[in-house]
Amino acid sequence: MLKKVTLLGAAMLLGFGAKAQNIQMHYDFGSGIYDELGGRPKLTTTVENFTPDKWGSTYFFVDMDYTGQGIQTAYWEIARNLQFWQGPLSVHIEYNGGLSAQGSFGHDFLAGGTYTYNDATFTKGFSFSPMYKHLGWDDYHTFQLTGTWYMHFVNGLLTFNGFFDLWGCPEKLLDPGTNSSSKNDRVIFLAEPQFWLNLNRIKGVDKDFNLSIGTEWEISRNFARTNSFAIIPTLGLKWTFK
Repeated sequence: MLKKVTLLGAAMLLGFGAKAQNIQMHYDFGSGIYDELGGRPKLTTTVENFTPDKWGSTYFFVDMDYTGQGIQTAYWEIARNLQFWQGPLSVHIEYNGGLSAQGSFGHDFLAGGTYTYNDATFTKGFSFSPMYKHLGWDDYHTFQLTGTWYMHFVNGLLTFNGFFDLWGCPEKLLDPGTNSSSKNDRVIFLAEPQFWLNLNRIKGVDKDFNLSIGTEWEISRNFARTNSFAIIPTLGLKWTFK
């Protein structure tokens, strides 16, 4: 499981330009739904941070997957939007990489642009980033399209946010039976919509009790189940720091 759920919406709840960070715990149902995912870890923690400044913004997250023996997989992404002008467009640079019991994975570099939209009340918004992507693990040049969104409902009681990624990957990495000299791309799709109930927006609950209860749905093609489609739900808790 990986996350890239924009924190811009959380920052808007705290005030425009605010720094935002959270920690999440998810119970993953993938191993109970698909037989080929029987070894998939059931628990994942995610730490996210979004920090704007006068030159743009920095976003990063760290995922850790747990088994009975401890942390099995660690993965992180860090992205920087550079903007020295007014307007919705910015320059985007990014790094992705991870480590598992089988060794390192990822080690990818991305560069492109980002278009960002927020409505006048900052209750909803989205971003879209077309990028060049270099897969360092196979010295492969490809593309990635990334979109993020957030929507707050009922005076911030409910939040719907998430991301999608669409990128090219060497066919030989997804299918070991493919000729090793193949230069064909397979397209990988991954989306992780989340839905949260923000408890501090309930009447009578302290406004500083920043706990949210919700769910995430990992929707993918050629990702969790190679050459197959998958929908994997979780149950989650999230604490947002101010």
